[in-house]
Amino acid sequence: MHPTSDKPTVFFDGSCPLCRAEIDLYRRQDGDARLCFVDVSTTDVAPAPGLTAREAMARFHVREADGTLRSGAAAFVALWSEIPGWRWLAKLARLPGVTPVLEGAYRLFLPVRPLLSGAVRRWQARRATPDVKA
Repeated sequence: MHPTSDKPTVFFDGSCPLCRAEIDLYRRQDGDARLCFVDVSTTDVAPAPGLTAREAMARFHVREADGTLRSGAAAFVALWSEIPGWRWLAKLARLPGVTPVLEGAYRLFLPVRPLLSGAVRRWQARRATPDVKA
């Protein structure tokens, strides 16, 4: 499962509807041309050297083209740096003190993610099921 691309690699949880929606957004904005995306929910195999499947499912990771593995807010900054429409956010995040604040917010979000994902799944299921009137 180790990607062989020389492009930065984004490891994401494809079983999470929130994560999948965000990754789809990046892909539509030239991400597919600039990044390699790996859905870590599809296998228990380590997605990359130094990154276990469990770690990859627990937090967002990006392996930069030079091999540097980033996690959490730093991974988002690495991803935003690669997509032209998001580079402004990467520059903002690199200002002194901003990335640690983003990391704190990300850590607060992580325990809530399963609840939000479940709510999105239920909402999607209701949208997919037509109302049947007797």
